[in-house]
Formats: sequence, C-alpha cells, structure tokens
Amino acid sequence: MKIAILGYGKMGKAIEEIAAQKGHEISFKIDVDDQLHDNIDLSVIDVAIEFSTPEQAAKHVQACFDKDVPVVSGTTGWNEELEAARKYCIENSKSFFYASNFSVGANIFFRISSEMALMMNDQDQYDPVITEVHHTEKIDSPSGTAILLAEDMIKNLGRKSRWTNEESTDKEDLVIQSLRKVNVAGTHTVNYKSDVDDIEIKHTAHSRAGFAEGALHAAEWLIGKEGFFDMNDLLNFRLNKR
Repeated sequence: MKIAILGYGKMGKAIEEIAAQKGHEISFKIDVDDQLHDNIDLSVIDVAIEFSTPEQAAKHVQACFDKDVPVVSGTTGWNEELEAARKYCIENSKSFFYASNFSVGANIFFRISSEMALMMNDQDQYDPVITEVHHTEKIDSPSGTAILLAEDMIKNLGRKSRWTNEESTDKEDLVIQSLRKVNVAGTHTVNYKSDVDDIEIKHTAHSRAGFAEGALHAAEWLIGKEGFFDMNDLLNFRLNKR
C-alpha cells in the first residue's frame, strides 16, 4: 500500500514506523504545518493519512477528495469544517474516515461510557465530570476525545444539555476539565460523583503506538469503499448498537 502522510509530526512519525514494519510504502510526507501544493502528485498513492493542524486539515482533506484519494484524518479542533467535509464526501461519493481517537481500547471505553450514561439517567444523585490529561504540546482544549465522550453522554443523560470547559454550577452543564502535563500520551476519566460514593471509568494511553496502529488499520480498511466512516464502522459497533 502506498501512503501519503499529511502532517509529519509525532503521530506522522509513529505511523511511518508501523507502516514500514507492515511492508507499506510511504510515497511522500509533508510537515505538520505545511500545505499540499499542486506539484505533489496524489495519484501515485493508495491512501492519505492526515494528522496536521486545525488550520490545514480541511484543505488537505479537500485536496484528497479532488483527486479521488481515500483519506483518513485524526486531526481535531476543526469541527465546523469537518461537518462540511463529511457532507461533501457523502454527496460526491468520496472516501473519508475520521476519528478523534484511533485507539481500539479508547473506542471500547467510549462504548462503555455511553452505556453507563444510559444506566445513570435516572440516578440524579450522581453528577458526572470528564477529565482529560494530555502532553503540553497539544493545541486544542478540550481534546477531541473528551468532546466526543461528552456529546455521547449528553445524548443518553437527560439532565445534561451541553458541555463546558470551565467550572460551572449549572446542573445542565457537563464539565470537562483539561490538564496539560509533560510526556502524557492521553488519559480520559469519566467520574460520576455523589455524596456517598464515586463511580469512575478511565482510559490511559501508554504511547502513541495504539493511535498509530488504529489509523493504519483504518487506512487499510478504507481502500475500495465510498462514503464517510468512523471507528464504529471499523469495529462493527454500529451492528451491535442497541
């Protein structure tokens, strides 16, 4: 498989290493802050893997659409443009896979959190809080993973109507606490607090390897498909959704 890496930062380097181990070819790569230029021939690749910046992501994805190249993106922090890209992909029969978190373990964690919110819906004595911890170089806050967790919880938890990244006493707010520490790959915690006890679930990433392996798996899976896909499709979670 011939791959273009669009965004050669820490994630791009991790993907390159695992791709080489699997016998894939990196046809070209561009730096994390650079843009695709007209002199770069996308037609020579099978799939693009995009981990750049919120400012560049939409341009990279559209460039792949224009050349009918399947594209996998994990860049977070461009939600409004992402929705436009998703619609364009579906309406024009393109091939696009997006996830804010490619870790298999993290996506199982999402599913557990969603089911837990359903079970806690009538337990008003518990107030949930999401905490996310990442490395100091992470640009967006809260993390895309924390936002995904929050939005999925809100769908199933009637007493919460919105999330906030600030402290709040409004009972309808689901608070996301964001912490930045040196050399932290990513930790997400959902804690339901009450006067008598707490219930906590947590996912801790030990390195970027799990994210890189998931992104590469998504790229392998995407080839030959049309439409917009995410980790629920890759892991067959949609088939098992209640």
